[in-house]
Amino acid sequence: MPELVYPPVIAAAKTMFRVLDLHLTVEGSHHVPRTGGAVLTSNHVSYLDFIFCGFGALESRRLVRFMAKDSVFRHPVSGPLMRGMKHIPVNRAAGAGSYQTAVTALRNGEVVGVFPEATISRSFTVKDLKSGAARMAQQASVPLLPVAVWGTQRLWTKGRPRTLTRRHIPITILVGEPMDPAGYPDASTMTAELRSRLSALVDRAQQDYPERPAGTDDAWWQPAHLGGTAPTPQEAAELDRPGRRARTT
Repeated sequence: MPELVYPPVIAAAKTMFRVLDLHLTVEGSHHVPRTGGAVLTSNHVSYLDFIFCGFGALESRRLVRFMAKDSVFRHPVSGPLMRGMKHIPVNRAAGAGSYQTAVTALRNGEVVGVFPEATISRSFTVKDLKSGAARMAQQASVPLLPVAVWGTQRLWTKGRPRTLTRRHIPITILVGEPMDPAGYPDASTMTAELRSRLSALVDRAQQDYPERPAGTDDAWWQPAHLGGTAPTPQEAAELDRPGRRARTT
């Protein structure tokens, strides 16, 4: 079927990038295969990560079908767009159906985008990963690629006000080398290697990022291990406890 929604959305996103004068650095996009199925797995620091992760696949002329919570598909504005772009709704209470939909899409030659941390990392470091992305890659016999995004948290992240009109922000997108699922005995082993590769990419994106916080008040977007005031991974885990969620977001 023709793509009637996705191309205009991409064009609108590119216009937004130009208006905001976002400084995008994209490396490794050639790793995304030009044909056939693939799983893109990104770290998660912002509500906008899917836009920039998908941007990393444009050089290969691929449209990424992201897995996202089903509530986004029920929203009166985002719902029609998400369905029109053929993204995949995830019902966390009954995830088997969305998992199988993703595997079928991969076998049909689609690129599927997954955030294996499941939720935004408040510490801006890579959290423990769910094994679903690796299981999908193995079941569909398609490559899995780690993708690091950085700088997106400065526009909109958990626990911070949206600053979608902020201009001149550098955004980094690093696409890592494909992982062949045949090279791993099981999904757990592959997931552990994915976390190692994803962490290395995120570390490089952070170290090479062209800006540093302007002062103490601006240090919230920098992880604690680099001198920022973001929560440590342990503090972030405590903030994400179900009983604390409503009081901290």
